[in-house]
Amino acid sequence: MPPRKRPPANSKFQVRKPADPGVHLEPFLNYLEAECGMAANTVSAYRSDITQFLDWYRSQPSCPLSQVDLKFLSGYLQHLNKRRLAATTVSRHLVTIKLFFRYLVLEGILAESVADLLNSPKLWKYLPKVLSPEKVNELLMAPCNADRYPLRDRAILAMMYATGCRVSEIVNLPLDSVKLAEGYARCVGKGNKERMVSLNPVAVAAVEAYLKYERPDLTRRNPAEQALFLGRGGKQLSRIMVWNIVKKNAARVGCSKEVSPHTLRHSFATHMMAGGAEIRALQELLGHANIRTTQIYTHVDHSRLKAVHQMYHPRG
Repeated sequence: MPPRKRPPANSKFQVRKPADPGVHLEPFLNYLEAECGMAANTVSAYRSDITQFLDWYRSQPSCPLSQVDLKFLSGYLQHLNKRRLAATTVSRHLVTIKLFFRYLVLEGILAESVADLLNSPKLWKYLPKVLSPEKVNELLMAPCNADRYPLRDRAILAMMYATGCRVSEIVNLPLDSVKLAEGYARCVGKGNKERMVSLNPVAVAAVEAYLKYERPDLTRRNPAEQALFLGRGGKQLSRIMVWNIVKKNAARVGCSKEVSPHTLRHSFATHMMAGGAEIRALQELLGHANIRTTQIYTHVDHSRLKAVHQMYHPRG
């Protein structure tokens, strides 16, 4: 993880006196953003996790950082389990703590990281929930005249399904990065990695309608705004607003309450696999750093497995 290395054991390196861990929070977050190149949303999640840990740390009997041991940290994991958090959430908290303690070692605050001795909880592999192509079509047509900006909402839904982009990538999409005539857009994903995503005719038509009839009105209050999708005040739409747009329209077409913006991303990937897309190409389209993340969609698409079995099995 860290680009820097711990000083060798035979150096004249001196471990500094441990201080209250709270004073290291901001430097740690700056380190993650500046040196590790983590995205702002990821850094924000680490801030939340470490803040919760520090609140619990201060509620315990006085224990200098240099005396924190495996038993002490196990107590925090027990505290998280008592809150009945999901195993995935507990695992994420543990990763955050490990990164924080490794940072303290790198900075000379601690001589070693006892957090590395903790084992992560075993996680079940949950298959992502997806919508059928028919239900996706209903969702894309759900925005209506009762909405304040139905063309914008329809364009957002169409873009998310056409590209498989994350919600943060959609709200941060600049106007000049969308090439409707050529049928593609450039988005920036995790780790500030840029990739090109394709736009289907439905998405192109939806965005064209939004740009022609609604966006000019939205830009009157803030003509300099460069984001593609804008809110009522003419500023870049927030992730929460997109979340609400998806939830509202999903409820209209009778979708489960569990449907979220990421459901459209899962649906995009699953339908691509069902259509015969190569997994390496899908990895590039989704912006996954590791192909193992993409491989989950090979387990979701049972119809493709069945077709392969029927085609190649002697008794198929």
